Amino acid sequence: MLLPNPPVTTAWIGLGANLGDPAATLARALEALAATPGIARVTPSAFIRTEPVGPRQPRYTNAVARLQTTLAPAPLLEVLQTVEHGLHRVRSLRWGPRTVDLDLLLHGPRGQTIVRTPRLTLPHPELHLRTFVLGPLLALDPGLLHPVTGRPLATYLDALTSALPLL
Repeated sequence: MLLPNPPVTTAWIGLGANLGDPAATLARALEALAATPGIARVTPSAFIRTEPVGPRQPRYTNAVARLQTTLAPAPLLEVLQTVEHGLHRVRSLRWGPRTVDLDLLLHGPRGQTIVRTPRLTLPHPELHLRTFVLGPLLALDPGLLHPVTGRPLATYLDALTSALPLL
């Protein structure tokens, strides 16, 4: 008996790094994701340089990637952690420096999947609080809505950037 093909859906991944050669590491992470069974297409945003959140450390290189995937959220999270491990991610200090960080931001048609488990929360709980996530995410998909509040994600970015001091 033939099993049906799992449905293809979309997922958005946040990428960040600030140790070693961050741009090269993020490029390797994107290559690893593209080579993963169950991931059909990887579309990255531009890489941006950002100030760190947390303790004093080097600036980050950040991006977001849109994936076409047949993987459900939990197996996709496993893939992300496997890629991180392969790129020498060490989890020690919260918000500390890292060789790579891959976060599952949104999953499902238009990013509307909501998950609340001890291991995974979707949408990513800090999605709407980070300009370095929202900017690249909205560059890929400007019309996305927050799956819990229903508000356009662009309104969160506008609120965050309007609160920044003028230089």
